[in-house]
Amino acid sequence: MDWSIQEIAKLAGTTSRTLRHYGDVGLLEATRIGGNGYRYYDELALIRLQRILLLRDLGLGLPAIGEVLENERDSGRALLNHLTWLRQERERLARQIATVEDTILTMEGGEQLMAENMFDGFDHTRYEEEVASRWGRDAYATGDAWWRSMTAAEKKEWQQRQAALAADWAAAASRGVAADSDEAQELARRQAEWLGSIPGTPGSAQGRPTREYFVGLGELYVADERFAANYGGVTGATFVRDAMRVYAEQLG
Repeated sequence: MDWSIQEIAKLAGTTSRTLRHYGDVGLLEATRIGGNGYRYYDELALIRLQRILLLRDLGLGLPAIGEVLENERDSGRALLNHLTWLRQERERLARQIATVEDTILTMEGGEQLMAENMFDGFDHTRYEEEVASRWGRDAYATGDAWWRSMTAAEKKEWQQRQAALAADWAAAASRGVAADSDEAQELARRQAEWLGSIPGTPGSAQGRPTREYFVGLGELYVADERFAANYGGVTGATFVRDAMRVYAEQLG
């Protein structure tokens, strides 16, 4: 049994054009081409498409997806591994929802927030592929090993430090502080010091990030809404980026 490209596009929530592109780049070949020129896909092709869409949802680009598919040809095993990850992600999201709901209830009730209750379910490893693709697998592995070696108290202290710095950035941006001002440059210095303290950060051996990494990260803050949200949105992230770019002239 097989299905036409239009049927698969509708079922998968994508477009025929996208499926044709996947075929053109070697990710998803059609099982056969009908007399009408339409592409048709069998069950094995559908399984491969499911894997492609799962990997795409993880943020991987098409070249990286092709590499994963090439290295793991056992689709059944690959899907079982991905299912395990999805279940873990579901659990993590459930914990995050419960954590945020608890924070809201505490705030509405006028009670004091308990730091030890505010970060359950928050895990930096969701950026693994992004870090690895930008700065190398070793950078991620080093940072991940450092994170996992920390005690719960150390992790909370580090997260609180990160949150305090982000809040100070957002506050300065809301007041219209100039990116090259002393205040903004002090924040940039703290940002560089914070990043330099993370093993695996390019330049961390010298206690501060490299100029290229620091500037590139600033651009990422603006380009990616997940990061921009940490600084009050795109406007705040743009201020952070500009201040980091000025400060970067001091970095080697």
